[in-house]
Amino acid sequence: MGYNILVLDDEKEIADLVELSLNNNDFNIYKFTDSKKAIDCINNVHLDMAILDVMLPDIDGFEICKLIREKYNFPILMLTAKVDDVSKIQGLSIGADDYITKPFNPLELLARVKSALRRFYDYNENIKSDIIEINGLSLNRNNHKCFLFDEEIDLTPIEFSILLYLCTHRGKVISSEELFEKVWKEKYLDCNNTVMVHIKRLREKLHEEPKNPKIIKTVWGIGYEVE
Repeated sequence: MGYNILVLDDEKEIADLVELSLNNNDFNIYKFTDSKKAIDCINNVHLDMAILDVMLPDIDGFEICKLIREKYNFPILMLTAKVDDVSKIQGLSIGADDYITKPFNPLELLARVKSALRRFYDYNENIKSDIIEINGLSLNRNNHKCFLFDEEIDLTPIEFSILLYLCTHRGKVISSEELFEKVWKEKYLDCNNTVMVHIKRLREKLHEEPKNPKIIKTVWGIGYEVE
């Protein structure tokens, strides 16, 4: 059957290159150069992943990312010509799971797509069907549901993975490097602020006070801890 992947880029040559890069890998590609048609596809097709260009003439990739996150948790990869940290942080903050800059290496793109899909679906296989409960927080490792005092918290796959890892290592301070390598399954590089951005977003969703978080605590100079 294969994975259904939406590709949106207003440059047809780039969209074609993305499609070519993912060919012969059990992927069904839904390719668009128009944002509104892509949104129709998002609302009417069961998608497993989206690859979104940031710079679009009508509705930009950030806005479409937000629209997706209102309903769906499948992985989102931002494809962007912007290399500044602000743009990358913005994408991660609104729910993107990863980004890759143009011009890109087709093999790297393929590797990142496979990695994102593996992270998303591996948690639904060979995993204990139990519930972790800590200080009003409830995580169901079987169906990826998260509740805080009976309020369901809508988490992206990456956010759930981060919170699950911290909770299953309760009482242990986890470094950003360890979190990144365990959750993203990639080598951590110095000055990588990806983990920090996701922790900030997680705290916002969990209604944490920035200066006095109750669930995810910062151990300065070391990492993060769930007590």
